[in-house]
Amino acid sequence: MGRHSSNKFSAEYPRQPIVTAILVDGGFYRHRAKALFGDKTPRGRADELFNYCKRHIRESQSSLYRIFYYDCPPSSKVLYHPLTQQQVNLGQSAEFQWMTEFLKELVKKRKVALRRGEELETQNGYSLKPRPLKKLCRGEISVQDLKAEDFSLDITQKGVDMRIGLDIASLAERGLVNQIVMISGDSDFVPAAKHARRSGIDFVLDPMWATVSDSLNEHVDGVRECVKRPPKNEEDPLFRDNPEPDGEDDL
Repeated sequence: MGRHSSNKFSAEYPRQPIVTAILVDGGFYRHRAKALFGDKTPRGRADELFNYCKRHIRESQSSLYRIFYYDCPPSSKVLYHPLTQQQVNLGQSAEFQWMTEFLKELVKKRKVALRRGEELETQNGYSLKPRPLKKLCRGEISVQDLKAEDFSLDITQKGVDMRIGLDIASLAERGLVNQIVMISGDSDFVPAAKHARRSGIDFVLDPMWATVSDSLNEHVDGVRECVKRPPKNEEDPLFRDNPEPDGEDDL
């Protein structure tokens, strides 16, 4: 369905049973899924993620060990907005409610494990987006021209990358799987990918058509997306409100 590295997925060798673990960088997936599949309800996004992961299992003709989903819970902090000069209660925001419901729906799925990160206490708040910031610096707009939507919420998360690395090491050392599919575009996972490959694990990267660094491409066994490249992504059954059947019993 997606692209494959032509020299890394060969059918010339005898196949052994493949057991696959799928590791999902949650923040990355949600960003790319919104671009590729459009806005969804929390339940719709959870169903979509589960079905997208199943595509990798079908492509590999493997059995699923587990889907590991890494993300941080939504923030309930009260933050000061520099433009409106008002306190914003994030716990009462639509984003908080959406994320809370999404995680609840996701953990109901068969063979899905949620790995929670944390937010840094000292590095969060509202910051001016790059585009209006450039216009402001060039004198094209003034402070009076700024709008609330020109600011983005900047909350730094921690623990997600560490948990991903630890799980990869554990899967490799305990011999639980012989294939790992990593849905991410972060080059921070290169050391973990190298360790998995040295342990004999087939390490497959799915960047969902995001640009990835050469170093990340170099240290994986192949790249595979399970959705067509834009604009053909709009023909995908997962686009908008056209979910595939759940089919949890076949995992």
